[in-house]
Amino acid sequence: MSHSSSLRQGECSVDFFNKREALITAARSLAGLGLNAGTSGNLSVRAGAVMLITPSAMAYDSITPDMIAAMPLNGEYGSWEGPKRPSSEWRFHLDIMRAKPEVGAIVHSHAPYATALAMARRPIPACHYMVTRFGGGDVRCAPYALFGTAELSTYAVAALQDRTACLLANHGLIATGATLDAAMAAAVELEMLAKQYCFALAIGGPVLLSEHDIAAATQQFATAYKPNV
Repeated sequence: MSHSSSLRQGECSVDFFNKREALITAARSLAGLGLNAGTSGNLSVRAGAVMLITPSAMAYDSITPDMIAAMPLNGEYGSWEGPKRPSSEWRFHLDIMRAKPEVGAIVHSHAPYATALAMARRPIPACHYMVTRFGGGDVRCAPYALFGTAELSTYAVAALQDRTACLLANHGLIATGATLDAAMAAAVELEMLAKQYCFALAIGGPVLLSEHDIAAATQQFATAYKPNV
């Protein structure tokens, strides 16, 4: 574990502490939302030049703000600060944030329906207009790679090109957002879409929307998801 000035500067801010608390609150809500069980899954949030990420292999009810690991977004790759080591999936969290500056938070979970599709290595096609909420005409399923590896991270970043969420083969889901609330909402909506797709498959399969339908829905979402101020 190495230390960096960006981490020390971040620790002096109230925002840094508040984001740690928000991560814990969000992590604890995953089970109630039907997105996770036990210690599986992990969350991260951008805090200036630092990424805050939940610790590895710990029950969320036992996590305190000081246990949230901090990792520099630039500088020594993989360095971290804190009393607990970061999630084993820190690589794809870090690489996604580095590749996509618009991403402010990431939720990874083993939500049952999304994971069922991931186990079958099925992307979610244009079965419902809500698929465009994630950036295009489908939700991709990244190829399988061992958890915690650079290979998995490479696959995840590729699956998220022009998308805000993806499935990980034989693993789970990744949902991103500009804020932690947005990433959590994306995870919930992706799991619902996955559930609906599974139900449609059980009765013969969905009728897919046309490219024209998807283009129109994408344009509509560009307006619908603007901040309501």
